[in-house]
Amino acid sequence: MFKVIRNRWQHWVNKRIPRSDQRSFGQRNIFILPTGAGVVFGVLLLIMLITGINYQNSLIYLLTFLLSAVVVAAMHQTHRNLSGLELTLIQAGEGFAGDVIPFRLRAVSPRHDTLALSLACDDVVLNQQHIPAGQQADLNLSVPSQHRGYLQPDRILVETRFPFGLFRAWSWLRPVTSGIVYPNPVPAPDVTSTVQDGEEQSKSRSIDGNDHADIRPWREGDMSQRVQWKRYARTGEMVIADWEGEQGSPHWLDYEAFSGLDRELRLGYLAHQVLERSRNNSRFGLNLPGQVIEPDTGAAHANRCLKALAVFGLEQPREGGPLPHGTRTGEGAGHAIPASGRGAA
Repeated sequence: MFKVIRNRWQHWVNKRIPRSDQRSFGQRNIFILPTGAGVVFGVLLLIMLITGINYQNSLIYLLTFLLSAVVVAAMHQTHRNLSGLELTLIQAGEGFAGDVIPFRLRAVSPRHDTLALSLACDDVVLNQQHIPAGQQADLNLSVPSQHRGYLQPDRILVETRFPFGLFRAWSWLRPVTSGIVYPNPVPAPDVTSTVQDGEEQSKSRSIDGNDHADIRPWREGDMSQRVQWKRYARTGEMVIADWEGEQGSPHWLDYEAFSGLDRELRLGYLAHQVLERSRNNSRFGLNLPGQVIEPDTGAAHANRCLKALAVFGLEQPREGGPLPHGTRTGEGAGHAIPASGRGAA
């Protein structure tokens, strides 16, 4: 019974407050109720009124009616504090699974000052925000994420209890724009790329016919046969030689190279490789089923690759399909990526 009532209430609210990145708050979409303190204060006023009637005391009448007028004025002021406020989502943030994703909102109060405004999403609360009349303020609300994909908060709560905390006026912003949650990076083992660069690969070979080798530090998961043991005995440094003749092009990060593994684990490996290549300013491309990003360098290229990994195999959420913690569907939806993987990136 309670679930039915709650679903009907949510349906009514969603119909009254449709999804939009911009919302102006007014009489149609502001709700107001007394707080716990307001209920207690009302009970005290009722007791005072009964006492005044019982003893026919004019001073008790005067104090009761005076405090009642303050309550009515506080109710109107609480509603007015939110009325006319315009709130717009101007930027949905990006981050890794498990992080809080920043959503930047712009608040404008054209009529009057808006004081002690609070924003909330799930358990994250942004308190005591003040917007002067005729000015704008940018507010950053952090939304928690759990899985990779699109992060579209179902509702962002907007409320105020100004001036006396006797009433609570609130409404919601239901944004359309989604944040992007990248896969949690996991240190990747040595694999053989299935992508070949053709002419570019042949040009990288040395004149004397030996394959070109990239020397890099040893990582967990690397085969012991690839360790340069002579160098380790001489310097104490454990390194790996990546020979181009032994694998596909070193310029490609390849989804198919991790064949037989869970989809989410593959994406975690690729995210780690993107971060590693970006940190070393290496040139690389990304090969995903149905999507190929050509080799390039730079932060913009790395960001593009991470976005491709974040939304791989997913559809952008639409009206009626809020995904408050990120999305992850299809193969491997139940596989958890360890949060410790990002620390090793």
